[in-house]
Amino acid sequence: MTIDNRIQVVLIDDDPHLRQALSQTLDLAGLKILPLAEAKGLAAQLERDWPGVVVSDIRMPGMDGLELLTELHAQDPELPVLLITGHGDVPLAVQAMRAGAYDFLEKPFASDALLDSVRRALALRRLVLDNRSLRLALSDRNELSTRLVGQSAPMLRLREQIGALAATKADVLILGETGAGKEVVARALHDLSNRRNGPFVAINAGALAESVVESELFGHEPGAFTGAQKRRIGKFEFANGGTLFLDEIESMSLDVQVKLLRLLQERVVERLGGNQLIPLDIRIIAATKEDLRQSADQGRFRADLYYRLNVAPLRIPPLRERGEDALMLFQHFADEASARHGLPPHELQPGQRALLLRHTWPGNVRELQNAAERFALGLELALDNNAADGAVGMTVDVVSGGLSEQVENFEKSLIAAELARSHSSVRSLAEALGIPRKTLHDKLRKHGLNFADGGSSHTDDPD
Repeated sequence: MTIDNRIQVVLIDDDPHLRQALSQTLDLAGLKILPLAEAKGLAAQLERDWPGVVVSDIRMPGMDGLELLTELHAQDPELPVLLITGHGDVPLAVQAMRAGAYDFLEKPFASDALLDSVRRALALRRLVLDNRSLRLALSDRNELSTRLVGQSAPMLRLREQIGALAATKADVLILGETGAGKEVVARALHDLSNRRNGPFVAINAGALAESVVESELFGHEPGAFTGAQKRRIGKFEFANGGTLFLDEIESMSLDVQVKLLRLLQERVVERLGGNQLIPLDIRIIAATKEDLRQSADQGRFRADLYYRLNVAPLRIPPLRERGEDALMLFQHFADEASARHGLPPHELQPGQRALLLRHTWPGNVRELQNAAERFALGLELALDNNAADGAVGMTVDVVSGGLSEQVENFEKSLIAAELARSHSSVRSLAEALGIPRKTLHDKLRKHGLNFADGGSSHTDDPD
């Protein structure tokens, strides 16, 4: 039998009068309680991710509080255990704190002291389980979800599309903003295909000078142009038997686009200065950050090439459309960076989680990965939305204090994030936050925030 996850506090005390009094205090505070007269067998009834806390007397017949602490922490070292002690047990309680007890209360204690300790412990437990669930989601995944981290609907759909296309021979057009992970998707398509043992050749067309792009892609024979002293195998030919990933295809000149269209249709390549048609067994994966249909309508991209490429399009959703994937990705990259640098992993605090969820990520996954690297190194978590989003920069310290400080930081980050949005009045801002205007004014003053620009001071802004 396991204890219901709706139970928030397991209270253990062999004194029936004290157990009843403490249970009443916790119950009146709106907490769901399970009172017990003994500790034996409790650990077996608690699942590792049980979301509550344990309050136990130290001196009890049978299993005492210290033995219970040891048994519970053998199962889950992060489970908060609060110990109740008599006056003569304080040295013992200090020993228990060193062994991992969350807190101890010396008899007699005020009801408020118990409630405050229990609430802080529950807040910590929620934070631990949130971070644990992020790591669990990252570790329990298949080959594709290892590369493309996320559980949002757009990412689930993208992984499903990749899985369906990978085993086919179809060329693919990947659509996505800068930093969204287009090459990651291309590599996944290659590695999950029957071409996985062949070469994967990636080339950024936008990084090639116009004078060398044809030679790089198609190769050349000796004497094809000034300086061409020996034969060169081009990228398409080099990728024979495998996959060629051509990023920023929109930057290719119209002349090169003509040759690419022929290659796609006939699966042959002709080196510059040569006459031989070389057959290719190759898959082309192109990628662009632009709307190629619009570019074709404007004459900047060949319409026939667009339609030839657009048979199997894959759109990578920008990070701002992926909800809590940002948290999962951030934790993933931060853990990787911590391991790479030989540093202990950091836990995201509530204010930091709110900041990550509110950020619009103009640089997409690339921006997030850089932020996670800084976080892993113990540097300040600072994010700046771009001006086009009408947002302001927001920062949250990596190292937070106790619960009250974390709550203050969390509240400040939520208000600052809402300030970053466009609000025409204090009334609209208060409605967005779900608080009265007077309360909003007080909180703006307390946190040093300004309605007008999210700055460092506050004045009585008019509605």
